[in-house]
Formats: sequence, C-alpha cells, structure tokens
Amino acid sequence: MTSIYWQEDIETMSRGDLERLQLERLRKTIAQAANTQFYKNIFAENGITPEGIGSLDDLNRIPFTTKDDLRANYPFGLAAIPLQKCVRVHSSSGTTGNPTVVLHSQKDLDAWSNQVARCMYMVGLRDTDVFQNTSGYGMFTGGLGFQYGAEMLGALTVPSASGNSKRQIKFIMDFGTTALHIIPSYATRLAEVFREMNIDPRTDTKLRVFCIGAEPHSEEQRRRIEALLGVKAYNCFGMSEMNGPGVAFECPEQNGLHIWEDYVIAEIIDPETLLPVPEGEIGELVLTTLQREAMPLIRYRTHDLTRFIPGECPCGRTHRRIDRFKGRSDDMIILKGVNIFPIQIEKILMGFKELGGNYLITIETVGNNDEMLIEVELSELFTDDYGALERMSRNIVRLLKDELLITPRLKLLSKGSLPVAEGKAVRVKDLRKF
Repeated sequence: MTSIYWQEDIETMSRGDLERLQLERLRKTIAQAANTQFYKNIFAENGITPEGIGSLDDLNRIPFTTKDDLRANYPFGLAAIPLQKCVRVHSSSGTTGNPTVVLHSQKDLDAWSNQVARCMYMVGLRDTDVFQNTSGYGMFTGGLGFQYGAEMLGALTVPSASGNSKRQIKFIMDFGTTALHIIPSYATRLAEVFREMNIDPRTDTKLRVFCIGAEPHSEEQRRRIEALLGVKAYNCFGMSEMNGPGVAFECPEQNGLHIWEDYVIAEIIDPETLLPVPEGEIGELVLTTLQREAMPLIRYRTHDLTRFIPGECPCGRTHRRIDRFKGRSDDMIILKGVNIFPIQIEKILMGFKELGGNYLITIETVGNNDEMLIEVELSELFTDDYGALERMSRNIVRLLKDELLITPRLKLLSKGSLPVAEGKAVRVKDLRKF
C-alpha cells in the first residue's frame, strides 16, 4: 500500500520529538547566523550563544528581524557563507528602494525542493502526474520553487510560465496536464477562456489538482475555482525570505495550512505589543529558518495576520496548522501575486504638478478578477484641456505599470471630490472578501 506521507517519520513526529528537533536545529541556526556581522552584533548585545539556548522559549530573548534589516544589508550583507558557495539569488518584487534579497546554497535548494515535493505529495500528486507551472520564472520564487519541487517528486513538468491563456489550454489538452500551480485570480480567468473556446475543463481535460497562492483569496473564490474547473484547489503559503512556496500547505482536509516545523519555527505575536497571543487568536506570523545555510533568518516579521488552529488534524500530520490569512499588519497590498506599497503609487502621482495630494486606492473584485482603481484629484494648476488630460492619464498609467508590474485603472477627479479624513488619511480600501 502506498503511503499518504512523503516523509512519514517527520510529518507524524510527536510534538515532543518535533520540538526537540527544532531546538537542536535552532542552536545550529544561531551558530550559522553568527557568521554575519548583523547577527553577531545582535547576539553579543543580548548575550545569545548556541549553548545558551536551553529551550524554544529562549527564542524570545532574540530581537526580531525585519524587512528593513534585509534592505539595509543589501545585497549580500546577510550571507552566512562565502559568496562563492552560494548558487542562486532571489529578490522580492514590488518594493521601493532596495529589494529584499535571499541567497541559497545548493544544500538550501535541495532542502527547499524537498519541502515543496512534500506539499505536492500531501495533496495527492505523484510521479505519474503532469504538472503545469503557470507562475513567472526568474527572481519571483513561485516559478522555480514549484519547478524543482515537482521534479523531485518525479512528475513530468511543464514550465509554461505566466500568461497566454490559449497556449496554456493547448498544453493542458495536448500534454494531459493533471495539476496546475496558479494564482487564484488567473484560475478564474482561465475558466473564462475555457468557456470562450467551448471546452469544458471538467470533462474535456485531465485536470484534478490546483495549487493556488501568492495572493489573498476567499474560501468562496476557492470553491468557485473548484466548481468551474472540476478540481480540488489547495492553498499554498510561501515568501521569498523563507525560500518561497512550500512554507505551509493545505492537506486534503482543506482546514488550515500545515506549517512545516522541521524547516521553520512559527510564532504568532500581537503586532502592537510584540508579545505572543493566546492559542487560536489572530496575530502576526513570525518565522525562524531552521535549515538555511546561506542566509538564516531569525524571528522574521512577516506582517501576515493569521492564527494557529487548535487541535489535531484528521490527516494525521502533527505539524501545526495556520489559518487563512486575514490581512497584514503593515500597508502592503498583495495583488495578482505582486507586493505593492502605497508609497510607490504616491511617489509617481506626486511627480505630476497637475495632481493634488488627495488620492484613494481601491482593490476590488470585478467579475472574477481582482483589480486596482486609483482615484486622484487634480490640482488647481490643471487647465481645462481634455487632450492634455488624456495624455497625462496615459503617461501616469504607463509609469504605474512599470513600477507596480500590473496595470491599474486610473480616474482623475476634480479637486474636492474625495473625502477628507480627520486624522490619518485613508489611502487604501480593500473590498475583496478573504
């Protein structure tokens, strides 16, 4: 009988054994991180040594690591091994200033591939499957992360990358694709193209499993994808700072994402007090890497809001589950798999003297797609010239597309059209239901 587990001894390890493994790996991680000047200074200031870590609770003695720390040490200031022993670099998308950069050794990549393969095996994928990866390849981790995981699994992989829906469907039909990695908004778009081509994916293809993630989505959207395409859609969580996809993944129960605790230590804190929240309450997810050689990160603040789901999972895996994300503790927007900060938009808008200082960013679901609408008031310097207005509008959209990697809708309004907030201005309205 074929096991339902990729690594049964790890996935079903008792809590006591799992925590002992975490403690052993945490000590090694601290020793490895001390090879960087950044962590060497932090450990010295706080009296942290590997042998001084007596329990997992001692992790609380170490300050948090933030995205700003990664940017301040750009590009390779957090490398814990010589650069010539690193074999790949990934960086984040859609951020202002220096991006966040993550280095990998070959050992890191092998561990990451195993992590993703474990996720895929958990939801029923095997070496007999044909796996089509519709994520972008390159600095974005979704493409290569799933590519190497699928290859370790032994599946036939189709690195189709993003876009060109008719070509995607041709590959699905011709290659007998059974599984896709896809962002939720594109999954619903693909269903529309299937319909336009008069193809019923539920009966005319071999599709059965979708791995979805990289952007917020509701349970309703997941069920819509499953109904339209005749598949089971499993939620995936990852971030480039923690390798990429595969940090946590749903099992067949579809009731929370198992966070692989042999690879990370997960904490959930109050983003205001920075103290742990009670079990089951929502807070900010904080992660510590446990098997990273090139660039370990300790107590990294993700700013993603979630909770630990209490109780055991019927699937038999003992690694804790986190709930679907409820939002973020900072002002970052995740749209179509791209990280966007309002300050990026403001920087471009404020470059036009014809625009005023009041603007509003609205994220909403239109049809089956998530879209961004930017409303901005004109300043008193703008003259009543329709042709000039059209030219300026096209120029603004082009600059926004270049900066954000998506194309927003833009609406220019007369001065005084937007409400004036008392206190802190409300710049973003996210009307999606997660």
